[in-house]
Amino acid sequence: MTTPAKRATTVLAGLLVFIALVLPDRLAHLTPAALVRIPLEGLVVVALLLVLPARSGRIAAVAVGVVLGLLTVLKILDLGFYEALGRPFDPVIDSKLLRDAVDTLGRSIGEGRAVAVAVGVVVAATAMFVLLTRSMLRLTRIAVRHRSITGRTVAVFGVVWLACALLGAQLVPGLPVASWSTAAVVGDSARLAHASLNDPTVFARQATVDAFRDTPADRLLTALRGKDVIFPIIESYGRSAIEDPALARIVGPVLDAGTRELTAAGFTARSAFLTSPTYGGGSWLAHSTLQSGLWINTEQRYGQLVTTDRLTLAGAFRRANWRTVSVMPGTAGAWPEGHTFYHYDQVYAAQDLGYHGPKLTLGTMPDQYTLSAFQRLEYGRPDRAPLMVEAPLSSSHAPWAPVPQLIDWNDVGDGSVFGPVAGSTDQPASVWRDPGRIRTAYARSIAYSLSALVSWVKTYGKDNLVLVFLGDHQPAVVTGEFASRDVPVTIVAKDPAVLDRISGWGWQDGLKPGPRAPVWRMDSFRDRFLTAFGPQAEPTR
Repeated sequence: MTTPAKRATTVLAGLLVFIALVLPDRLAHLTPAALVRIPLEGLVVVALLLVLPARSGRIAAVAVGVVLGLLTVLKILDLGFYEALGRPFDPVIDSKLLRDAVDTLGRSIGEGRAVAVAVGVVVAATAMFVLLTRSMLRLTRIAVRHRSITGRTVAVFGVVWLACALLGAQLVPGLPVASWSTAAVVGDSARLAHASLNDPTVFARQATVDAFRDTPADRLLTALRGKDVIFPIIESYGRSAIEDPALARIVGPVLDAGTRELTAAGFTARSAFLTSPTYGGGSWLAHSTLQSGLWINTEQRYGQLVTTDRLTLAGAFRRANWRTVSVMPGTAGAWPEGHTFYHYDQVYAAQDLGYHGPKLTLGTMPDQYTLSAFQRLEYGRPDRAPLMVEAPLSSSHAPWAPVPQLIDWNDVGDGSVFGPVAGSTDQPASVWRDPGRIRTAYARSIAYSLSALVSWVKTYGKDNLVLVFLGDHQPAVVTGEFASRDVPVTIVAKDPAVLDRISGWGWQDGLKPGPRAPVWRMDSFRDRFLTAFGPQAEPTR
């Protein structure tokens, strides 16, 4: 290798190690200015290598290269997790989500491309370990060969680092020039892993507190006797959908029109916000939080929860002699906890709904078909018991395309009518090339889900209907990692006595909560709801 080539290789090795040390763990910080920093860890490692014997130095260089590879992969995972879920990667509990991410990517860009991306990531991660290890060995040889110059350079940069640290110098907000970010990532990951390992004990203690565990049937939900209580949960329906100007331009008019239409049909609505335990995905965490009154923010907690006898909203309604039903268009195959934990009398998975149309987004069917199937299978049946139903509506799940238009309810049939409609709209591969189109597609999917729900209430809603609809979490990509975790929640009823029961909640009129609407944690909803509609609470006017 010629001298210029050797120098170029050395420069590239140094640049690779430097980038590994200062790489931010959030996309918002990933700018050229973020690289203008002095990593304390690099100075410490070089100083250490200068004082070690040659053999020990080589062993240390290999170890540092491997550790840098691990930390670089961890930072890249953090980049993805902050962008998709608004939190860092948890090495203890998040391995399953990596597989789910590939599945979601497959629905967005195609299974073949998703597999290719996954393989590419594995190859790149392996190459990262090799390159960083070889780079550290090369830099160690150079540093030892020029020990005196290297020592003086480290001393100078050490003084500059200390000065920048004392002055708090920053070129990018939140990223000090005097960097110790790699050590911080290690510390944060260690604390997160420690918390996850200890959380089962903490959660078990929290789960023992349940004010309604032993409440007898005749003391539960007395103010809703004879009502059909339906809980539609609109996928990815977050606060940003009604407050971000670009999204609200599409979603806001649908909510305003829906308020007018339902009012004309004799219904009244009150709205507020709930803070979801999840962001960008993990809908089941929000569903179980709403139902259990416990904060289910990890897959670990969910797995622990469903092995308990915790009283859920569905369980409370069943204890009080409602027929409890779950309509799950996005679930294919068995869902045992629907019976063993939630205690639904009937669970309709995707294969039980009789759909013969095209696949659309996560669910295999558009929301209008889901509601039509529910109407046919349960709500429209004569001489039935009062219903309590949870029905996730999945047309607004990523990738938010294609989204059909509403059609006449009499034309829905077995869903085959949606074939040409779905084929004529935007497809995921084209939408996801442009961030602007992603946001527009998201807003349109939310507007569609809301329109389908309002149309169903207008067409089929009876005088004893009580509708409690909400979002499960904010969407990924669309809102950014610093968005709130709030989701809208609305109660709709024709009987004024129902909304009299929640007059003390301070919720706002209509389907669209305003900026000053109350905000509750989602885990507080179960107890507030059971209290408001039990014998303990008297209606106030």
